[in-house]
Amino acid sequence: MARIELDLAHAYRPNPQRDEDYALLPLKMSFEDGGAYALLGPSGCGKTTLLNIVSGLVTPSQGGLSFDGRDVTRLSPQQRNIAQVFQFPVIYDTMTVAENLAFPLRNRGVPADRIKQRVAQVAEMLDMSGQLGMRAAGLAADAKQKISLGRGLVREDVSAVLFDEPLTVIDPHLKWQLRRKLKQIHHELKLTLIYVTHDQVEALTFAQQVVVMTRGRAVQIGTASELFERPSHTFVGNFIGSPGMNFLAARGAAEGIEVAGRMLAAPKAALSSLGAFTLGVRPEYVRIAPPNEAGAVPGVVTQAQDIGTYWLVTARVGSGANESLLRARLSPEQSIPQVGETVWLSVVGEHTCYYVNEELIA
Repeated sequence: MARIELDLAHAYRPNPQRDEDYALLPLKMSFEDGGAYALLGPSGCGKTTLLNIVSGLVTPSQGGLSFDGRDVTRLSPQQRNIAQVFQFPVIYDTMTVAENLAFPLRNRGVPADRIKQRVAQVAEMLDMSGQLGMRAAGLAADAKQKISLGRGLVREDVSAVLFDEPLTVIDPHLKWQLRRKLKQIHHELKLTLIYVTHDQVEALTFAQQVVVMTRGRAVQIGTASELFERPSHTFVGNFIGSPGMNFLAARGAAEGIEVAGRMLAAPKAALSSLGAFTLGVRPEYVRIAPPNEAGAVPGVVTQAQDIGTYWLVTARVGSGANESLLRARLSPEQSIPQVGETVWLSVVGEHTCYYVNEELIA
């Protein structure tokens, strides 16, 4: 295992001049020894490029990276001692499950007794103990991918294990089980794990720290709670959560802050001195308020959806250039407003965030 430090940028085209020319904009960060990390973002955001730079499949066009202080920028994956699990199964169909799991260990000359112990241990973790003697060719796609996961985890001497969207071919019900298994395996083996995904549920349930990426930039690194409660960038607020954060145009004034055409008391004095800014509040923290309550704005309900465990109510607030849609997650036990009804919705509270140029302000 290793502490991985990166200070780099990468462009696939020569002589990059603009941000758009980069697959990865200048990035400085580290992965701690034994940590579980997820690289989360939409397709094309640079997360697989970053993973492949860590593995050695791609050499960064600028800067470099080190493992435990040793420069590995020009070293191959073998020299870096990396295990990588890809999106689709990479196994030998002619071998049994046990032979597939043992293959990386045999290649490194591990004693036979230790191979047997390690294969049995990893197979038990993946609930494959009863399939060790079966040929891989006869197994379903999800079982083959479990073998791939096992091949990545079976070695004890790796610097890190990298996963590139490894649960894509897995049945949705089994995904939940495998995410729990990976978390359990990390707890038991203390390996450095880096996991690429576009699925926020996978990232937030697996990783201790999540790196949220967009347009080649890592915009926030944090725990699930930090990403939900205090997104440092509007992209994080929108991308994390179901649905994402509400954003309302706001403006500072001597009397307070103007939101959706209504003047509200400024919860922080500094907001009154700002020009235009953005107010962000998650649907979970929007509640129905009494008319004219401080911190609330009026809106006309446009949609009320019964999601089962909660209602998702959408209202139109403001008018003209200030018009926005505001969503609230409401408990089924409370009175749910009807479409066309005017309601007052709280938007200013302890969980409200404020942004200038998409960045969170203190």
